[in-house]
Amino acid sequence: MSISQIPLAERLRPQTLEELAGQQHLTGKGSILRTAIEHGKIPSIILWGPPGTGKTTIANIIAHALQLPFYTLSAISSGVKEVREVIQEAKEKPGSILFIDEIHRFNKGQQDALLGAVEKGTITLIGATTENPSFEVNSALLSRCQVYVLKPLDKKELISLLQNAITKDEELKKKNIELKETEALINISGGDARKLLNLLELVCNSADKNKIVITDALVMDVAQKRIALYDKQGEQHYDIISAFIKSMRGSDPNAAVYWLARMIEGGEDVKFIARRMVILASEDIGNANPNALLLANATFDAVNKIGYPESQLILSQCAAYLASSPKSNSSLKAIVSALEAVRKYGDLAVPFHIRNAPTKLMKDLDYGKDYDYSHDHENNFSQQEYLPKEISGTKFYDPGKNTREEELRKFLKTLWKEKYGY
Repeated sequence: MSISQIPLAERLRPQTLEELAGQQHLTGKGSILRTAIEHGKIPSIILWGPPGTGKTTIANIIAHALQLPFYTLSAISSGVKEVREVIQEAKEKPGSILFIDEIHRFNKGQQDALLGAVEKGTITLIGATTENPSFEVNSALLSRCQVYVLKPLDKKELISLLQNAITKDEELKKKNIELKETEALINISGGDARKLLNLLELVCNSADKNKIVITDALVMDVAQKRIALYDKQGEQHYDIISAFIKSMRGSDPNAAVYWLARMIEGGEDVKFIARRMVILASEDIGNANPNALLLANATFDAVNKIGYPESQLILSQCAAYLASSPKSNSSLKAIVSALEAVRKYGDLAVPFHIRNAPTKLMKDLDYGKDYDYSHDHENNFSQQEYLPKEISGTKFYDPGKNTREEELRKFLKTLWKEKYGY
């Protein structure tokens, strides 16, 4: 395989702790993991963190630094048989390290096969997982391992990775790349170094130019997911469904039923019609009349069971009801606004006091610390922070101007008037 066929993230995989981006709490000077490596002996460990934060890389660095027999298994493709084979071979090679990627995919029997060898020191286990080991790793095995938590890379670390890739990777250096904007690359990657580098490579390979100027617009254009529409009856098919939706949104039951009849006569799929009404019930009616979603969902279930021609009665009932219902798009605006915030700020950390902490490990990490239980207070309400600090006070949901949502507004105003301005 030529070097150009190896993915960029693999070409740039760090070989030493100095080259590793992020995780300074584990690998920086004087840190617990670095100290263990420098002393030439590490305990069995579980590396827990999101994708692309360096779990496999750290395992490889440990193997390279300690120069010990190193075995790798993937929990996706390996089972008890492969584990036992490694353990048997490791008995002849003292100090052997076994790295198991996605260890959370091992079932109880497979994890139990590791217990004796880990306890006796036949192998030093390094397990990598994206899932909470409190739930996904047997307590017996977990008690024999140190758990190290890896963090998503921050913006500064991700930008450093990008600059390093452009200046040091031989393949990218040939392309004369200017890193003009980075927000799109960083937000799409979500703190995942591998995803970031693979996206960078994809963008660079898609631009057939002597000089590549990386902008947010270019990245979004390359990364954009294009959904092909199913065209049953040409342009008119979409014109009629558009007229149907707009008639219900515009509170005209007569027009809604007419366009419904056009679709029925044209042999339109009843599930397609019903699905669009379920969407409209939430998008255009929402909390102005929550019963609309219940009826639309019941309609979807009913027409799936009955089919034509009887289902036209159910479709007509639902269309007339939705068209005649009070309207509100406040829920739509709320999620659109929230999605914009997610894309702008990336994966913000969940405040520790509202994280779940059912296990000792999680409590030791301060999960749930200082959470104020709402039902301990008058009106079952405690005014504490529920959003990440970076977007504290941001109002996403603004109740619509209709009878039902005005009631919701009055209630929220008694709780959050100063913070959210209800």
